[in-house]
Amino acid sequence: MAQALVRFLDAQYVELDGLESKFVNNLFGVFGHGCVVGVGQALSQGGHGIRFLQGKNEQNMALAAMAFAKQKDRREIIPCVSSIGPGAMNMVTAAGCATANRVPLLLLPGDTFASRQPDPALQQAEFFDSYATTVNDAFRGVCRYWDRIQRPEQLMTAGIHAMRVLTDPADTGAVCLSMPQDVEGEAYDYPLIFFTKRVWHMDRRPISRGQLGRLGELIRASERPLLIVGGGVRYSGAGEAAIRFCEAYGVPFCETQAGKGVLPWDHPLNLGGVGVTGGQAANRIAPRADLILAAGTRLSDFTTCSKWLFSGKAKVAAINVCAFDAVKMDAEPIIADAREALDALLGTLGDYRVGWGGDVAREIAAWNEIADSYTWRDDVGGLAQTRALGEINRFMSKGDIVVGSSGSLPGDMQRLWRGGESGTYHMEYGFSNMGYETNGAVGVKLACPDREVYALFGDGTYLMAHSELVTALQEGLRVHFCLFDNSGWGCIESLQNNQGSGTFGTVFRRRDPATGELDGDVMRIDFARSAAGYGLKTYTIKTVEELRYALADALTQPLPVLYDIKVNPGSFTPGFDSWWRVGVAAVSDQPGAREAYARMEAEIARTRDY
Repeated sequence: MAQALVRFLDAQYVELDGLESKFVNNLFGVFGHGCVVGVGQALSQGGHGIRFLQGKNEQNMALAAMAFAKQKDRREIIPCVSSIGPGAMNMVTAAGCATANRVPLLLLPGDTFASRQPDPALQQAEFFDSYATTVNDAFRGVCRYWDRIQRPEQLMTAGIHAMRVLTDPADTGAVCLSMPQDVEGEAYDYPLIFFTKRVWHMDRRPISRGQLGRLGELIRASERPLLIVGGGVRYSGAGEAAIRFCEAYGVPFCETQAGKGVLPWDHPLNLGGVGVTGGQAANRIAPRADLILAAGTRLSDFTTCSKWLFSGKAKVAAINVCAFDAVKMDAEPIIADAREALDALLGTLGDYRVGWGGDVAREIAAWNEIADSYTWRDDVGGLAQTRALGEINRFMSKGDIVVGSSGSLPGDMQRLWRGGESGTYHMEYGFSNMGYETNGAVGVKLACPDREVYALFGDGTYLMAHSELVTALQEGLRVHFCLFDNSGWGCIESLQNNQGSGTFGTVFRRRDPATGELDGDVMRIDFARSAAGYGLKTYTIKTVEELRYALADALTQPLPVLYDIKVNPGSFTPGFDSWWRVGVAAVSDQPGAREAYARMEAEIARTRDY
C-alpha cells in the first residue's frame, strides 16, 4: 500500500491557465516504527521521482511544507510522513495552521495496527469508550478532509478525495490520511490506471451575469468605495486586474497581511495595511467608506478591528471563491475568482468616479512620514526594533523574500515594510503560529532556491521551534534567520499592560528566591552561540553599524546565517486608529483592569453586530 501511495503521488499534476506542473516533487518525513518500514521502504527502493527531505520535528517540517505550498501559490505541495503516537500528534498544530490559512497540506501520519493483534502497540493511547478511536482522530477537527486507510484498497478512494480537496481553491487546507502501520505493508493488486498521470484542473470560476449586475449596482450607488486586497488576490494572480480596476475608477485600496506585497507599496492609491496591525492611512479612510469591496479575504477580526472599523452604514460586497467567506459581515456574496470578477467590472461602470477628492493622497503622504520616522528611529542606549526592521528592508533586493508570523513583528511589518517584487512578502497571520517563521523560511527557500530568504522572528519563537535550521544546513540552504531578542514575549506584555495588568509571566526572568516569583534578573541568552553550535554562521548585533556589516557579510557565506539582534523591549509600533476585542476581566481588584473593561464595553457598542 505504501508503495502504491508513493507512485500515486508521483503521478499528480495541476493545471491553471494552460500551465501544467507536477504537484509533488518532495516529501518530508521523520521516520519511526509507524512508517519507516512502510513509506520509508517505498521511498528507499526507488522507481519514483520524489525526493526525500529529512525533518527534525514533525510540527516544524509540516510548517515548512505549508510555507512551501503558500510560496508556490498552492500549486505544489510537500506531503509529510510521521510515525504513530507522539510523532503524529506533533503535526496537529500545523494542520490547524494550514486550514486556517486555506493552504494545502497533506499529512500522512502512521497509526496503530488495524488488525489490533500487537495490542496495545508502543505509542498507542487507548480510549476506553471506543477501540476504533486512536490519537489520529484529533486531526478531524483541524482538517478539511480526514480518512483512515484500514484496508489497502481504500487508498484509491482516499487518494482521489485527498487530491480533490488539496487542489480546490475554495475548500483547500489540511488533509490527513491516517495509515495503520500494518496496512502500509499489505499488498493489493492495484489497477494500473491508479498510477497513470492525472491532471487536476484549477479552473477559474467566472462571475455570473446576475452577480456582475448586483456588484456594479452597489459600486455605482457608492461615493466612497474601498477595496480590501486579501490573499485570494495573490493566489488568483489578480494583482494587475486589481490595479486596472482601481485606476480606471479611482478606487483606493488597502491590504490584509495575506494580500500585502501583491500590489506596489508606493502606488498612489495604496493606503497600506488595514486593521489592528494596519497603518494610519487605511484605518482613517476605512470608517468613511460607504462600500467595502472585500476581494479574496476572510475578513478576520484583525482586518475589521473586531467589526469595529467600518461604519454601520457601509455596505459590504465580498468577492471570493469560497461561499463560507463571501457571506461574512452580511456581505453581498460574489462567488467568483478575483481576477475574473475585477476584469469583468471594467467597462461596466460607465463614467463612474469615486468622491474621495484629495483625502486619500493626504492620508498616504501623512502616513509615509510617520513610517519613515519609525524605520529611522534612534534609541538612546540601544537598538529600536523598528530601526532594525528598516535597515533589513532597505538592504534587501527587490526579489528577496521576507517571512513572518507572530509577535510584535507582524504589526511592524504590515505597517512599515516596503516590499519589492510581487510575492516577496510572505506572512502567516491566519493562525499566528509561533515557529512558522523559523521553519517556514526553509520551505520558502526550497520553493525559491535562487532567492535570498529572510525570516523575522522573536526570541520567544526561537525558543519554541527552530529545529529546521538544521535542515537548512543539511540541504545547503542559505536562509537569513533574523532573531529580534527583546527578552520575552513583548507583544503579549504590551497587550497585558494596555488592558490594565502589570507585567506578569511575559518577560524571561529568573525566579527570585526571596519572593518566589519570576521577577528576578532578566535572562541574557546567547542565541548566536546556540545557532553556531548547529553550524550556522552567526552574528551578535547591538548597533546599526553591526547590523549593516552582518547583512553584507552574510551574502558571502555559503551556509544559513543567524543574526542575534539585541533590541530594546517595547520599541515596536503602536496601534493606529484601531481597536481589538479581547476578553477583559469583568470583575477585578486591579483598577486598571476595571478601566479596561469599561473601555471594552464602550467600544463593543460601536461594532457592527453580525
